[in-house]
Amino acid sequence: MGANCIPAGMELFPAADEQQLAFIKRIIDDCDYYLLIIGGRYGSVSETGISYTEQEYDYAVGRGLKVIALIHGKPDEIPFGKSEQDQILRERLAKFREKVTTGRLVKSWERPEELPGLVALSLLNAFNMFPAVGWIRANTAASEDLLNEINELRKRNAMLEAALAALKPAPLMKGLAGLDEEITLRGRYEDKYSRGRKPWSVKTTWRAIFGYVSPYLSKYPNDYDVEKVLATALLGDTYVGSEPDLDNQLFQTVAVHLKALGLVKIAHSPPPSGLTSSFWSATAGIWSLTPAGEQLMMELRAVRSGASIK
Repeated sequence: MGANCIPAGMELFPAADEQQLAFIKRIIDDCDYYLLIIGGRYGSVSETGISYTEQEYDYAVGRGLKVIALIHGKPDEIPFGKSEQDQILRERLAKFREKVTTGRLVKSWERPEELPGLVALSLLNAFNMFPAVGWIRANTAASEDLLNEINELRKRNAMLEAALAALKPAPLMKGLAGLDEEITLRGRYEDKYSRGRKPWSVKTTWRAIFGYVSPYLSKYPNDYDVEKVLATALLGDTYVGSEPDLDNQLFQTVAVHLKALGLVKIAHSPPPSGLTSSFWSATAGIWSLTPAGEQLMMELRAVRSGASIK
């Protein structure tokens, strides 16, 4: 009790018999550890010729309980009156001692006053090495409602972890250019004064590029649509003309890099049912946002309180 344990001492039960053994087995089922102290006697014997103590020990071992065994170190020096006087029982006790000491650590004792310290130390080691279920008061046990709530929270946590992992996909390669690094894009546009196509060139960042095209990707545009949106946004009011286009090789680089950053998906298949693109064709790449891309789009294009729209 001093070691915060609830003992179920076999000495507290009535005289051993077969019916009592069945009851003791149920007691052992509720225990976490089995403490065995062997002195000079084998104990009461059942009809099988095996003592009830040894049967209890075998049952505890079979149940997987951790056994703490304290065995008298000098059994030959135990007074005759406290030892088995029947030669057959003395032999069975010797075999029982051998069984207990085989394959497990045991501690020996010689004087009864040694036992309290050995029991406390052995229990402490067992608690640390083999933690068990133990007992709690009924009013501190988790209720069914609380357990259900904990289980729901566990499920929500797993879903949030999965969503977070989707928002932070691993890049396809190391050393990718970051969102704030610059790139120069160029193409041609139709000048309405000279009635000819003229070159244009704009230095921008990957963040700006994604900010321009991302709101349109929820409509599953194809390559042609995305290129026109990007070229028009890059030129803005700096030119007087129409039909701007983007150098195709540079546009392909834009597509590959946004995919590598985990922001967009480009599939060569028809858009979902009910969604159409005016320039869609079977060979055009269909653009859409990844979860990480959708999150970044919100951060870039959503208007914060107090901000003005230009």
